[in-house]
Amino acid sequence: MLTHFVPILYFAFMSIDMLIRDARKIEHRLVSLISLCFMNLFLAEYVRHQLPIEYSPVVAAVWFSTSGILIPGLGFHLFVKLTKLDRKMPRYVYPWIFYLPVILVVINLLRIDTTISVTRFYESGLWKLPVYNTPYYITMVLCVINNLLYLIPLVIGKRQAANREMRDLYKHLGIGVVLAAAWFGIFGLIEFGSALPPYPYLYGGVVWFFFLRRTMRKYDFLNFTDRRFEKLFHLNPAAILLADAGGLIKEANPGAKEMFGSHAVKQDNLWSILGENFRELVERQREVRNHEMTISGGGKTIHALIDAGYILVEHHPHILVIIRDATPFIEQQKRIAYLAYHDPLTELPNRRHFREKLQEKLDRPAERRKPLALLLVDVDNFKTVNDRYGHQTGDEALVKIAALMSDTAGTDGMAARIGGDEFVIFLDDYPDEGHVEDRVGRLLDAFAQLKMSNRPVMDEVSLSIGISRYPEHGDTIDLLLWHADKKMYQAKREGKGDDRENIS
Repeated sequence: MLTHFVPILYFAFMSIDMLIRDARKIEHRLVSLISLCFMNLFLAEYVRHQLPIEYSPVVAAVWFSTSGILIPGLGFHLFVKLTKLDRKMPRYVYPWIFYLPVILVVINLLRIDTTISVTRFYESGLWKLPVYNTPYYITMVLCVINNLLYLIPLVIGKRQAANREMRDLYKHLGIGVVLAAAWFGIFGLIEFGSALPPYPYLYGGVVWFFFLRRTMRKYDFLNFTDRRFEKLFHLNPAAILLADAGGLIKEANPGAKEMFGSHAVKQDNLWSILGENFRELVERQREVRNHEMTISGGGKTIHALIDAGYILVEHHPHILVIIRDATPFIEQQKRIAYLAYHDPLTELPNRRHFREKLQEKLDRPAERRKPLALLLVDVDNFKTVNDRYGHQTGDEALVKIAALMSDTAGTDGMAARIGGDEFVIFLDDYPDEGHVEDRVGRLLDAFAQLKMSNRPVMDEVSLSIGISRYPEHGDTIDLLLWHADKKMYQAKREGKGDDRENIS
């Protein structure tokens, strides 16, 4: 019972376990079949031991040898499949070449061939032992050589492996093959008599399967089908929550714990995270795909995209929720939309935005139309700043000038950058001419202070300002800009470098 029935149970467990893990994959089936063959070897010995000794040759030839003959072909098929060498084999060769030993099985069953199986046995103590004759030793030597030949696909696979983990995996399997071959050689070629059970080399199969299971655990190898999804669950950067029908969170992946905090995930109900509106969707079993909502997590506001599905866990309804943080994407979209209407350097509205807003003012109904002033401002001699002090200094100066333009426009107007050193301002609903002159005066005073605080960089820089008024100088944007541009160049000609004289 101890020497044979326990290994029988072990190999039966291995065979069933491999099929449960993934019966669809050839590798799992091959390991299961090899385990089944080893189980049959021990089972044949167990049955032979229960029968009179005269039945031993028949049991050994028909049952024991048949299982032993199949193992080498299955083993080679397994290692070729694991190392992906099968992809390089012709279709008319693979996998048929590995099952040529079946011919030997047929021959053995028809003839009970003494060159393949032992036919002489003797009793000694508890055991019915085989006679170690020449055919037996030939068979054992071939068995050891066969085991060592398993190293060929493993060595090739190791050399062709794409990463270190696969190389280590093949190396680990190779160690198991060498140890199993050593076991077969020592306990198969040395006669221990009644000190050990018959065919003690069979326990080399236990050694090999021990290393196989160790490799499976260490490298997540030949694992359960659902383990790959478990790894996805843990590696997915999105937050994944599993909750029961009442919203109680049962499972949370690392992404969820990072998004909401480990303590919050343990304490919170799903509805406290996603809100009552989401709860209504779930309770009505509505499809949830790319559902957008804003939630709070980890002390910050998150713009989230949510997918949800309904599953049964242990026969109870659950909801699986995947939450993706779309905040960076949304912020990027906002930034792109912002830059479509703003100058990236000064962050003032650009020409397109300015024209749209000004057109809105001009398109107001007649009863709501109000006077409007347009100021076209050019920074004279600004090129000298770039040439003398560099573009970075020039950009810094433009940002400061842009701030003055924005202050001049105030809340009842808009300032924009429409060229390299050219700005435009509209003032809406000004009460009288004095109001416009006051704004321009404040702009020039502020610009004078800016020049003083940025000497000598801006010593030679001045402003030329051209002013047009709606509806006096036109009722379209182009007419207003044309008139202001005309006035601005008139101011340049007459200003003589004095900001206050550069106004028209």
